[in-house]
Parts: sequence; C-alpha cells; structure tokens
Amino acid sequence: MLGFDVKETRVSIIKAIRGMNDVLPEQSWQWQILEQNIGYLFASYGYQQIRMPIVESTSLFKRGIGEVTDIVEKEMYSFDDRNGEGLTLRPEGTASCVRAVLEHGLSYNQTAKLWYQGPMFRYERPQKGRYRQFHQIGVEAFGIAGPEIEAELILMTARLWAEWGLSQHLVLQINSLGSSQARAAYRQALVDYLQPLKEQLDEDSQRRLSTNPLRILDSKVAQTQALLAEAPKLHDFLDDESKAEFAELLRILDQCGQPYEINDSLVRGLDYYNKTVFEWVTDRLGAQGTVCAGGRYDGLVPQLGGKPTPAAGFAMGVERLLLLLNEIQAFDPAWGRTCDLYLVAVGDEAQKQQAFFAENLRNQLPGCRLMQNLGGGSLKSQLKRADKSGARIAIILGESEVQSKTASLKPLRIDAEQQTLAWAELPNAIIDLLEQ
Repeated sequence: MLGFDVKETRVSIIKAIRGMNDVLPEQSWQWQILEQNIGYLFASYGYQQIRMPIVESTSLFKRGIGEVTDIVEKEMYSFDDRNGEGLTLRPEGTASCVRAVLEHGLSYNQTAKLWYQGPMFRYERPQKGRYRQFHQIGVEAFGIAGPEIEAELILMTARLWAEWGLSQHLVLQINSLGSSQARAAYRQALVDYLQPLKEQLDEDSQRRLSTNPLRILDSKVAQTQALLAEAPKLHDFLDDESKAEFAELLRILDQCGQPYEINDSLVRGLDYYNKTVFEWVTDRLGAQGTVCAGGRYDGLVPQLGGKPTPAAGFAMGVERLLLLLNEIQAFDPAWGRTCDLYLVAVGDEAQKQQAFFAENLRNQLPGCRLMQNLGGGSLKSQLKRADKSGARIAIILGESEVQSKTASLKPLRIDAEQQTLAWAELPNAIIDLLEQ
C-alpha cells in the first residue's frame, strides 16, 4: 500500500478591508446609546428620520458636490453595474437627502426637517478619526429662509454637547461665504493674488488654484498660510443681504449665550455651500479636530433639478464624536452591561426547567435583561460566567429548588445578602434589588 505524506492545509482568514472597521460588542453599546440620545434630541426640535440608500447614481454626487472637489476627483468608490449605469457608494449624506426630498416631493409647498444616520465611503489614507467607511449623523432643513434655521441647527448641536459634558471641549467656528455672486468675485480676487505666488504654494494648493481655490484657505501647510496673510479677505466681498443675515445670526447666538469664533478662513470643502458655514472643532483629537460641520446651501436643490429652495444642515462624524466622548470618559461602563440577571441552572432537572422558568420571569419583568447559562457546568463555573457577564444578580436554580419551587438570588454587584425565595416572590425581590 502506498504511503502519502499528508500535510494539514489551513485556510487563510479573510480580514476586513483596510479602513473599514468592525464595531465589536464592547463598543457597539456606546453607538446605541449615542444614536438613541441624538434621535430623541432631534425629535424634540421637530426633525423626522429619513433613511436613504447607500448606493446612488454617480451623477448625483458629480452634480451635487462638484466635479473639481477632492471627494469626486479622488475619493469616491464608483463602479458600473451590469447595465453600464455608473453607481457610487455615497461619500456624504446631503446630496442623497436632497435627491430623496425632490423625488418624493417632501418640500413641495411645505418645510421639511429631516435627519439621517449611516455609513459613508471615501477612499483616503486611514488614520485615527478618518476611515474609508465612516458614519455620519446629519440634519437637513428645507424651505426655511433667513438665519433663524442656522441658529436652530447650531443651538441644537450645542444642547447635545451640553448633555454629554462636551461644551468645554468644543469651539464653534463660524463664517459667511456670501451669495454665489460674491463668492465668485472673491474667488477671482484670490486667484489673481495667488497666481504669481503659485510656485511657493504646497502641491495640493497649486492644484486647487485652478480647480477649487477657496479650499487653499483651509490648507494646514504653514508656508501656504503665511502667504495667505496678505490675501484678500472674504468678508470684504460680502453682499449686503449676506452681511445682514450673518449679523442677525450672531445676534441670536449672543442672545442665547452661545460663544463662537468668527473664522475668515472657514469655507468648507463642498461647492454647494453659500452664506453661513460653521464647524465645531476640538483640540482633543489631534489633526482630526472637526467633529460637526454644516451651513446653508440654497443652490443645491435647483442644481439637482428642483425649484429654488432655501436649505441648511450639518453632519457630525460618529467615530470622531465617540473618540472625544471616550477621551473625556463620558460613558459609564455600567451602561454597557449585557444583562441584569444571570440564570444558573445546576443539575439535570434544573436544566430541563430553566427555559420555562426564564420565560415566565421575563413575562413578569418586561425590559429586564436575563441571560441563561447554556451548556451546563458546575455551580462554580456558572457563577464565574455570571460574574463575567456583568449581571448584577445571579439566580440559582438547583435540583432542590425545582422541587420546592424556590430559587436563590445572589447579588453580584449589589451590597445585599443572598436569599432563597418562592418563585412567586422573585419579581418583587429582584425589582427591589435592582433599584439599589
């Protein structure tokens, strides 16, 4: 008989795509709490949730964001489907939201106040706070002219920061871009000033000089910023209407006691913004300091085929917000507890009865999180699992307890004595313990 040298073949593990990360159970509870909190806040201001598809027509973003922006030029995940139609994984939410509003007539003869959440996709170098799949929570308001809506958006985010203890860690920076005509005039003046200095600009700014020159103002390169010191200032080109609206916005913020900094270099990276733009920035996250940003974009709706409609909104990066919240230790680890009660079943009869026992207890304690020990094990090993689960109380069901229809309550994270009670007495006793 022939002999064969049989070698074990191990199948390689497929890993997540670089820059697209799993949110593991020890992190996901923070996402859930934050998203729920934000949803309640937005609802209290009259905003309703909308859910848009992740994949949209590529032309939506080319027309909406602008073909000479970094997002469209370098960062979009685009492909042709089997019918040859150009599709793109959405790189931001505003254009998608406007498309949905137009398609379904949500702003026709009415105002629409909407919010959304979900993943966005951009191809860029992954780093802390910047990923290829990242998540945003955004708000968009349609049909409301005047600075009152920008004030509401800013004050709503300020309330969120206050609720989470972030107010002292975030600074509101604000600016006005003026009308599209004023912005075009300033753009030409900036190009005229920088063109003779082109060779002294950094590489990105040289490219932007002919495509998106206002983005040069946002350059992080010290030499470029030094050249901009004597450049024309945007506020000198503002039209009278934009000046008046910006002054009224600042009056409202002052009246409400909301601090702000006017940042003449703040322009935002997308073509559709006009008049007010704002960012909430922090110095706690290194280079990725912008946590939330937005402004007014009255020209986007007609740009995508609708009638002229005033619009404003913002988006916040969920990953960056969570990084900041963890930086200041805003989350109580107890909030991430997976269960309140852990059912320990020792012996064959107890294991046969545990599902019936657990379901009856769940019926009597709606909303209480009860985890069963599955797979058997000794009393000692099951109690170790109970402790590892984070449960506050272990419920011990053994052979004798099944016979006498009793169970033992063993407090794990509550200062109380272990007690044995009849099944009928358990719900009230558990409620009393959990309230301690």
